[in-house]
Amino acid sequence: MRDWHPAVAAAEPSQKAERDPAAPLFGGVYRERFERILGRYPTKRAALLPVLHLAQEVRGWLAPETMTRVAELLDLTPAQVRAVASFYTMFNLKPVGSYLVQVCTNIACDLCGAGKVLERFLSETGTEPGAISADGRYTVVETECLGACGFATAVLINDRFYESVTPENVPALLAELP
Repeated sequence: MRDWHPAVAAAEPSQKAERDPAAPLFGGVYRERFERILGRYPTKRAALLPVLHLAQEVRGWLAPETMTRVAELLDLTPAQVRAVASFYTMFNLKPVGSYLVQVCTNIACDLCGAGKVLERFLSETGTEPGAISADGRYTVVETECLGACGFATAVLINDRFYESVTPENVPALLAELP
């Protein structure tokens, strides 16, 4: 484990290809990181977003029982945790493939061919939007602005960002994935 400064205790990528939905939520090195996150905030409630990111890193998505456990650890109700998790699109509330492919389809990307990029990702992975591919490797989704309007089309695969993606780039991007 890296020797994380408390200010970046949750800064590890939260969408990794390797994860275990049945893993203990905050055991071992994750317990240390959980404690560091809590140390950054004046109240447990204030640590909710980074703790949810950490939980997603461990398990890949936020199952109802995961959110219930986070609620217990932070002295919140499960409804409070679900309300926050469901508000933010960066949290997965259902299982996703090892690689979560998010294609920006906001106006700038759309004008630069995001629809065709999305179609190519779906075709190359053999999936439907939001579904997990048969081999469990991919989930492809549309997403709102990824903040790279000057370099459209923007794509986020797990925590790796790509700019100026065209349909022709898609096979090479997928081939890069381990």
